[in-house]
Amino acid sequence: MNKKAIFSRRKFLAASAATVAFPTIIPSRAIGAGNKPAPSNRLNVACLGFGTIAYTTVPNFLNNDGVQVVAMADPNRYSGNYGYQGEKVGGRLAGMQMVNEHYAKDTGLINYRGCRAYEDFRELLDNEDVDAVNISTPDHWHAVMAIYCANKGIHVYGQKPLAVTVAEGRAMAKAVAKNKITFQTGSQQRSESQFREAVEFVRNGRIGTLKKIFIKIPGGHSNWNQMGERKDPEEIPEGLNYDLWEGPAPHRDYRPSTLPLNWRHNFDYSGGMITDWGAHHVDISQWAMGMDKSGPTSIHIDHAKLPDNDDLYNTATSFKFRCKYESGVEMVVQDNGGEPNGITFEGDNGKKIMVRRGSITMDPPELRRERIQNDEWHAYRSTDHVGNFIDCIKSGNQTVAPVEAAHRTISICHLANIAIRLGRKTLKWNPKREKIIGDKEASQYLSKPIRGNWRLR
Repeated sequence: MNKKAIFSRRKFLAASAATVAFPTIIPSRAIGAGNKPAPSNRLNVACLGFGTIAYTTVPNFLNNDGVQVVAMADPNRYSGNYGYQGEKVGGRLAGMQMVNEHYAKDTGLINYRGCRAYEDFRELLDNEDVDAVNISTPDHWHAVMAIYCANKGIHVYGQKPLAVTVAEGRAMAKAVAKNKITFQTGSQQRSESQFREAVEFVRNGRIGTLKKIFIKIPGGHSNWNQMGERKDPEEIPEGLNYDLWEGPAPHRDYRPSTLPLNWRHNFDYSGGMITDWGAHHVDISQWAMGMDKSGPTSIHIDHAKLPDNDDLYNTATSFKFRCKYESGVEMVVQDNGGEPNGITFEGDNGKKIMVRRGSITMDPPELRRERIQNDEWHAYRSTDHVGNFIDCIKSGNQTVAPVEAAHRTISICHLANIAIRLGRKTLKWNPKREKIIGDKEASQYLSKPIRGNWRLR
């Protein structure tokens, strides 16, 4: 399509009129009356990928009055077995339906058709006037897609884990800085009050000198899509552009056991639970240590159970590793063994802060009664992760979960996976140069080849 034909958001309602049967009286909210900005003042957002993860973020964009979701892209047209129990449908038509139904109810336009669906995200970006994107694809797509958008000056809300290699994460951070776009990582725990409180208490010495951090995250391989037993190759289903779904990842025959979401257990597409949940809890720990732009100096593997590399689900199922920092702090990460996920910060004289989703406890209990004073260090305050992203696009301020912090967090998880895959007990790391010291074989795993014509540029 000729660029002149691209829909401007300032002509949103006029463009929509071609496909929507407008009633004689248009509801006031549809034209920006009341507290809702007019369409000309909203940011146009496209959703790239609509599956399990998108169900947690797309509604937050839809409910933000500063946003208009205008398009959806996914190589899958429409199918089931999404969600954490295989209970949802996904694909571009499912996403388009969610968006159109939301705005139909919101505006009173029963036949609202303002959201369009595309198979290829590049076609979407060529044909839509888009200010920002929500990337909720499988992990192997994050870097290529985010860099592609950044180079077009499009702001990015990118899901965690940030990337599948250290090199990809660094390339993303460079692209964000070069193009001066706003980037928010979907590490939403930074916008949850209990984690912010824990970080402030640690940074302000409420537990004395921080000594150790204990992190527990899930292990094993979850059968989220309820098709984990179907590991033999099958015919590609109608409506799925599987070659596009694979994108920059190595080619594997189509297997229902891999997608939706169970791809997380294969190193071609992700890094297992270590990168999935490590992206959350290691992130908060890095924040509490003031290490958003740095990392540990070594990784030590205490134990790990790894399937055979030729198994379809080949990521670690159980693990325990220790990260040592120049400050003397040691961060221990292990599978939870059925116990709750969470983070424990341990300081002087047995003082501890235990935090997880939905709760925070302190030892001694009276520690909780203390307050952070005005002249002390305060954590970035965000109570709405998507809202913070939108606000920062408009203000030009840095988001609560910037790309550099996400890159540093996931680099730690990648280093642990590299050590586990190679059977190393220890990897020495230079966080300033982002290089593994004295291990050429392990260094090769900091990046990996990209299939086809896809590029990190």
